[in-house]
Amino acid sequence: MNEAAVVYYKDKKAGLLLKTEEGYEFEYDFGYLNDAKSKPISLTMPLAQKKYFSDNLFPFFENLLPEGFLLDLTITKLKIDRNNKFKLLQLVGQDTVGAVSIKPLRESS
Repeated sequence: MNEAAVVYYKDKKAGLLLKTEEGYEFEYDFGYLNDAKSKPISLTMPLAQKKYFSDNLFPFFENLLPEGFLLDLTITKLKIDRNNKFKLLQLVGQDTVGAVSIKPLRESS
C-alpha cells in the first residue's frame, strides 16, 4: 500500500512524495514546474518533469528528521516506530526550519 505526502516550498505545493513497496518516489507538481519563480526543493532534485526514485528515504528528506535525544523524545511522545521514517517525516515535517515542509496527503488541502 502506497503512502503519500505533499511537499511544499514556502506556501506553494511543490510536489508529491510517495512511499511504495519498491521504495520512494518524488515528483514535482506540474503547476509548480510552470511557475518561473519556483526553486528546486534540493540541489539533488533539480526542477524537472520526471520522477525521482530511491530505495531509501531521499537523504534530503531524511535530513529534516530530528536526531539523537530529540528523535528519542519525538518517537516516545508520538508513539511511533523509529524505523518508520516516512510516518515520522509526515508528523514532524510540517514545521521545519527551512523553506520545505511536508504534510500527509489527506491533510494538505
